[in-house]
Amino acid sequence: MRTDWEFAWTALALLQLAGSIAVTVHVLLRRPAPVSASAWIGLAWLAPGIGAVLYVLLGVNRIERRGLRLRRRQFAAPDQPACCAIAPTHLMPLERAATRITGRPLLAGNDIEPLPHGDAAYPAMLEAIEGARASIALNSYIFRNDRTGRIFIAALARARARGVAVRVLIDGVGGGWFNSGAYHRLRRMGVPAARFLHSHLPWRMPLANLRSHKKLLVVDGLAGFTGGVNIGDENLEMPAAPLRRRLLIGPRRRGIRDMHFRCRGPVVAQMMAAFAEDWEFATGEPLRGPPWFPPVPAAGEAFARVATSGPDRDMERIKLLKMSALTCARHRVRIMTPYFLPDDALASALALAALRGVRVEIIVAERSDHIVLDWAMRDGLLAMIRAGCQVLWSAPPFNHAKLMTVDGAWSLIGSANWDMRSLRLNFELDVELLDPSVAARIDALIDETPTRPATLRELLARPVPVRLRDAACRLLLPYL
Repeated sequence: MRTDWEFAWTALALLQLAGSIAVTVHVLLRRPAPVSASAWIGLAWLAPGIGAVLYVLLGVNRIERRGLRLRRRQFAAPDQPACCAIAPTHLMPLERAATRITGRPLLAGNDIEPLPHGDAAYPAMLEAIEGARASIALNSYIFRNDRTGRIFIAALARARARGVAVRVLIDGVGGGWFNSGAYHRLRRMGVPAARFLHSHLPWRMPLANLRSHKKLLVVDGLAGFTGGVNIGDENLEMPAAPLRRRLLIGPRRRGIRDMHFRCRGPVVAQMMAAFAEDWEFATGEPLRGPPWFPPVPAAGEAFARVATSGPDRDMERIKLLKMSALTCARHRVRIMTPYFLPDDALASALALAALRGVRVEIIVAERSDHIVLDWAMRDGLLAMIRAGCQVLWSAPPFNHAKLMTVDGAWSLIGSANWDMRSLRLNFELDVELLDPSVAARIDALIDETPTRPATLRELLARPVPVRLRDAACRLLLPYL
């Protein structure tokens, strides 16, 4: 006769079996990517119970955009720009593909200004906030409640006090899951702020694994800032920077190098539309009308468009855009990224570009802020070098910039890294640019970065235990 314990163990085993079967069925029906699907199914069967719980918490995409999606055509120029005048003929298929991938038109009349690190970006952003007359929309993955963060909060509060409409969106995990000091300080000072996909209760988190990685500031609907710079003291690198003097912060031993950009012109309306979609999703409040979407005059010569990506309707759009650029490239591709963990499709596109004679340069941080990612990317870089790509280590301090140029004419800037998390799981925003002068400036910024080559001999010389560790970490690619 069975005891109560035997019944309990039998029930637990049946429950675990049911969980593994449920995960398998859900993955097969909802996850088209074989690598990710195989990983989750394997985890569900090799770790019964635990695997199912992890899948429910981290693997099930329950994101559904609440409220009405803003129609992008409201903010598009009435006619497609005649970009043929500046685009090399072989890049025209890229422009057509990008229009279909992003669902947005390429807009003429934009000016793009690089702002290296927080030392240049923060003063420009604060100046724009102090001069705002109608509206301020700020979205940041990380917004620290340190001295830099408090300067921004005070500036936003002053803008709010003088009648400017202010909205601040902070990621629910990157901005502090348990305690977001910047969010609470903003609310105490009367600044409307929200946290993207946040709850203190894990079972109420729609998906802890999906984050808003965007860095976006739009002021009066006329000036936009985007790139890789979060808001925090660590982004101030140069001791003589004006903002550092205001903060009375001395030289940092391990700052963060990064790149931000100020955008003017019609593309800013697309940036504002992207923020409005996220704000309405997070709060239910629509942002419409002239304070947020005024007429935007031409400000320069560059053609530009916004590309967004996320685990909902924008699935892998930035990845497809990058792959299209690699397919059209004929002469040179330059990539700067803090992390390099592309999936097989993107890695193959890079390898094929190199094999057909395109000079492919990959500049990646030798040591990032995530040691497991550093270990995991070594084997991938080995494959890139073998295919003919040139891999360069960017010297410390950690370089967080995300830049790409193709054939000296096409560029991509923004928040997306070259890893599966950015290109599949995160909500990201990049800006595509078609202008040789802008590409030349971005190439010059890349040239200014201290680097050294990563060689085949160096990577093969790693001790066997280290190579085994790195290869094992690469198996975690779908989860990183």
